[in-house]
Amino acid sequence: MKTAVEKILSRASGGEASAGDIVEAEIDVYMIHDPMGALVEDALDEIGAEVKHPEKVVAIQDHFVPAKDIESAILSKRLREFHLRFNFGAYYEVGRGGICHVVMPEEGHVVPGDVIVGTDSHTPTSGALGAFSVGIGATEMAAAMALGKLWFKVPPTILVKGEGSFREFVHAKDFILQVISEIGTDGAIYKAIEFDGPTIRELNMDERFVLTNMSVEAGAKTGFISPDNLTFQYLESRARRNPRPEYSDKGSFEDELLFDVSSLDPLVAAPHSPANVRAASEVDEEIDQAFIGSCTGGRLSDLKAAVKILRGRKISDRVRLIVIPSSRRVYREALRMGFLESLVESGAAIGPPSCGPCLGAHLGVLGPGEVGISSSNRNFRGRMGHPDSRVYLASPSTVAASAFTGRVTDPREVSI
Repeated sequence: MKTAVEKILSRASGGEASAGDIVEAEIDVYMIHDPMGALVEDALDEIGAEVKHPEKVVAIQDHFVPAKDIESAILSKRLREFHLRFNFGAYYEVGRGGICHVVMPEEGHVVPGDVIVGTDSHTPTSGALGAFSVGIGATEMAAAMALGKLWFKVPPTILVKGEGSFREFVHAKDFILQVISEIGTDGAIYKAIEFDGPTIRELNMDERFVLTNMSVEAGAKTGFISPDNLTFQYLESRARRNPRPEYSDKGSFEDELLFDVSSLDPLVAAPHSPANVRAASEVDEEIDQAFIGSCTGGRLSDLKAAVKILRGRKISDRVRLIVIPSSRRVYREALRMGFLESLVESGAAIGPPSCGPCLGAHLGVLGPGEVGISSSNRNFRGRMGHPDSRVYLASPSTVAASAFTGRVTDPREVSI
């Protein structure tokens, strides 16, 4: 009996891989972005190596888009030059891509069965398509690029099963916050979390990506969802390679956790941990800023959810609302569907496809003492700006409702 992750790493390493084994696995896709590209290139030059498979590299400008200062302009320039030096398989310039974790699956760079490495901790997002996808550092990436493979300790897998259906205004973000609050931020260290069950199979791809992305906040090495008909429909007009789907055998998991979402309420993660979870209705705190965007809150369905709350309404005078579509594709479709116009009418400021304020460096940094509510994935101290600021994590519906009232709000309290 083997898990899907064990099967993928077995194929990629040319042998039988079981949890705890050390394997050298062939890499299918390498992802690098503007904050890390220069460091990867410097590490390659230091060891005197070349990129063995440049056609497998995807380079994306996403963190500082457009460049906010001279330092970020240099990082952007270095990534551009790195691409020109080796002629990578794909390169996404400012205004032509978006957030790396959205662009990778959206543009067909991920198919089931892949082994993917990326220079960002939320690279496991792509596991929603049935890939083994992990974040690594610049030195590891340089070694992987030079050799065409990388060593991994095969992780055991925890199965998280969801049963029941979400009530209105409850999202995948609420579910993953519930999971993290149950197992803690260290509950899955160097393990894979596989999501399955009737609840998961009802979710669209936008929502599935949220689960695998935030598996990292429970300490997981990666998140994984086995492919189904919805997966293959999503890939039909996107995939650049043939998929090699793998499925876990019954009884192959280290542990199995069951969650019934039927009575799940809109939740928030209070400062300063994704595991510090409470019902939104139980929090009474004024906010200064609301952010709808990032790789866990800037897709089309997220913007649609915000519009459902805010259409025909104005946000609170005391609040600034920042909305950043997660990719060029999302931006264009949101324009076509009138979502951005509606949000602007409500008082939102719209930013270009990028990570925005999620990392506390660009397009909406919080000042000292300010309180923000965000559809992003982390709320550590200083994550979105000043160390004395405070961040609540929530679904786009809860963020939008809070922007309307000026305080942390359960979206059901303002629904029509």
